[in-house]
Amino acid sequence: MMTKLDLLSVLPEMLLLAAACAVLLIDAFLAETRRAVGFWLAQLSLLAGAWAILATVRLEPAHVLHGLVVADLLATMLRFFACIAVSLALFYSRGYLAARGLFRGETFVLALFALLGMMVMIAAGSLLTLYLGLELLALSLYAMVAMHRTSDRAAEAAMKYFVLGALASGMLLYGMSMVYGATGSLDIAAIARAVTAERGALGGGSRLLLVFGLVFVVSGIAFKLGVVPYHMWVPDVYQGAPTAVTLLIGTAPKLAAFAFMLRLLAVALAGLEFDWQGMLLVLSLLSMILGNVIAIAQTNIKRMLAYSAIANMGFLLLGFLAANLAGYSAAMFYVVTYVLTSLASFGMVMLLSREGFEAEEIADFKGLNRRSPWWAFVMLLVMFSLAGVPPTVGFYAKFAVLEAAVSAGFVWLAVAAVLASLVGAFYYLRIVKLMYFDEPSDTTPIVARGDTRALLSANGLALLLFGILPQPLMGLCVVALVQSGFL
Repeated sequence: MMTKLDLLSVLPEMLLLAAACAVLLIDAFLAETRRAVGFWLAQLSLLAGAWAILATVRLEPAHVLHGLVVADLLATMLRFFACIAVSLALFYSRGYLAARGLFRGETFVLALFALLGMMVMIAAGSLLTLYLGLELLALSLYAMVAMHRTSDRAAEAAMKYFVLGALASGMLLYGMSMVYGATGSLDIAAIARAVTAERGALGGGSRLLLVFGLVFVVSGIAFKLGVVPYHMWVPDVYQGAPTAVTLLIGTAPKLAAFAFMLRLLAVALAGLEFDWQGMLLVLSLLSMILGNVIAIAQTNIKRMLAYSAIANMGFLLLGFLAANLAGYSAAMFYVVTYVLTSLASFGMVMLLSREGFEAEEIADFKGLNRRSPWWAFVMLLVMFSLAGVPPTVGFYAKFAVLEAAVSAGFVWLAVAAVLASLVGAFYYLRIVKLMYFDEPSDTTPIVARGDTRALLSANGLALLLFGILPQPLMGLCVVALVQSGFL
């Protein structure tokens, strides 16, 4: 591997930072009727960022900027998907934001800065870079949750998110300081070498310090993923934030959290595999059970999707438990397809919303098939994918992580996961039942922009396409991990 000053590897981040500043300045001089200029500038920025990511792809992994950044295929793939996810989120949210007075430059700039934080996290080669990216992402999201100033729910959600997020960041930073104290380095590769050294590098006291640090690190990661028992913020933030912001929180940051977890646990602390496997096992089991059980009682679809997210992150951890290439690739495939599914789910919620009406209740989906058979079909694909019903991609994603868990010897946990998934199928299929068998409670025509309709339709069909042909995406995940050194 190379270690050098190579600004080309961070070209996407530099472009995105310059674009975010430019959008902020230009928007300050735009008239209220020309806010769409800021929107299209943000989309152009995302397109430029995605192009730069693909243009700077490396065939061999490299550590650049003195080890602060890792330029590998894993970083390329996840950063590219994050750009696509944020772009789709802004497209889906366009009409929703305009109807609520949130279609303005601050929204687009904060989204770009949040994406910048994600990209820094994904390509981090040092604990310092990881933490800086995490805080840039978190601060941007805190502000976005509170943007709807006239909403008491949004203000309350933002306060809870900020307080709990600050606590989790403190725990994570404390854990990182212990890891630094035990290994004498902030560089992830150097930490990995110190942890896996057989003799001399670590004494008994240093190992104890590492294990204590690991507890705090895992706690911080668990909060960012929103798994039990660090899930308290998820339902309140999902419900309280404007749906457009909920869409952003529930999608692209999951990719960054996956990369964060991979860099820290599977690389830096790979030598403590036995210790963190036990922690993840408990987190995974509790998340799958509580997430699916509590979701049954929800009448608000955003809260239901919040508990669904908790359960799905429990499934994601099944791949990590295997602690091998098969498990990590299954987890990567899972998180990418989950983000794709979540984009469509919240996109449908915003599609049914309009000025003065939030389609947040499950009852709002009653009789959707009579109002629009096509959108009912798209929502059916989303619910089937979340439930893991073939031939949607959610089935193959769940199968992949379950197979990895069974191969690693966690048969009883895989059985528990299947049972939890059966419980979860109830509240997903309840939405399908309401759409196809109940009388509509709202007969207002569904109106959406042409680009939103096209992209949301393509998103829904992609859930079916990747379910029928999952091999290309799964193969890409495996290749990215192999090239990045996960053998």
